[in-house]
Amino acid sequence: MLFQVRMDVSIPRDIAPDEVAVIVAKERAYSQELQQSGKWRHIWRIVGEYANYSIFDVKDNEELHQILSGLPLFKFMTITVTPLVRHPSSTRDDDS
Repeated sequence: MLFQVRMDVSIPRDIAPDEVAVIVAKERAYSQELQQSGKWRHIWRIVGEYANYSIFDVKDNEELHQILSGLPLFKFMTITVTPLVRHPSSTRDDDS
């Protein structure tokens, strides 16, 4: 199943910068592992915001929930999920 996910990050200012750096490094490693596995197919930064749009290709809602709740920045995020299905006019074979 494909999902579009918008993630808006809001890290409280009272967290020490070195702690934030550790969390962000863990987030990067986790997301890159998921990208390499094919589960996190695309990620785009939203210009001017600490936010992104991503496309996930996972088995079901539960798998997506497990992935998202495992993000090190999860507790600092507002997440919006949109399920996607293949458009009947699509000419691409790899978008299902």
